[in-house]
Amino acid sequence: MRYGPAVRRRQLGAELRSLRGQAGLTSSEAAARLGWHQSKVSRIETGRSGVKTPDVRRLLDLYEVRDTRLRDLLAALAGTDDAGEGRHHWWRAYRDLLPAAYRDFISLESQASRMRTLETTVVPGLLQTRDYALAMTRAAVAGLSDEQVDALVEVRLARQDVLRADPPLQLSVVLDEAVLRRPVGGPKVFAGQLARLREVSKLPQVRLQVLPFTSGEHVGLISPFVIFSFPNISDLDVVVLDHLTSSLCLERKEDLRAYTEAFNSLQDRALSPEESEKFIAGLSDGTKEEQ
Repeated sequence: MRYGPAVRRRQLGAELRSLRGQAGLTSSEAAARLGWHQSKVSRIETGRSGVKTPDVRRLLDLYEVRDTRLRDLLAALAGTDDAGEGRHHWWRAYRDLLPAAYRDFISLESQASRMRTLETTVVPGLLQTRDYALAMTRAAVAGLSDEQVDALVEVRLARQDVLRADPPLQLSVVLDEAVLRRPVGGPKVFAGQLARLREVSKLPQVRLQVLPFTSGEHVGLISPFVIFSFPNISDLDVVVLDHLTSSLCLERKEDLRAYTEAFNSLQDRALSPEESEKFIAGLSDGTKEEQ
């Protein structure tokens, strides 16, 4: 997945420049304390050159930045996979199995404070049951052994820890009705998935809305999308669009504004969270009758 390295460098540089200012240091003073040339600090802050994770951490130490989550996010922006430890990088154990695009997506997901997603075909991974995830993985990825399929399902379930973190990820979901009409895994599995949706819809950190067929055509029919927002850093929102073999990341302010407006519009057209829960409950009753 491409995350616009030039844009990321500029954003990282802007944040480091702001933190330096808060620390009351000039670029020359910061460089002198680290034994660097002043031009190195200038190039980093203007995004003209990349910066390695250890150098980011040295700057953060100099500026007395103690916020662990902020430190991990800024280190991740340096463009390496070794930024931080702990729950933000648990998927490294699966790096031989997971495509780079998927690892990047999980990285964004684990570091985000808010996630807004439109889904038009399947239940979002953060809300899937084990059986639903297993059926989806078997259908979507061919040629894997049972052990590899099980590992991918475990990754899918482990991602859901962000909803139980402290603080938890704030998740807003708009589900096209088509998602709720496709009995992935068969009636029994799908009944369990509908029950899970009703359960998670009651969580304070989750806002789940159904976009019924009666709403007609909508912008989301072109492509599902995800908008990530991050804590402590302004202007870092990113839109992720999934394609068959890759993902596309949009960071321009015009794109972010367009997708944010589109999501807000879809929320306005969708059923309310309370109406959505009742809608899913009605489908659950119908599924039970089919079993």
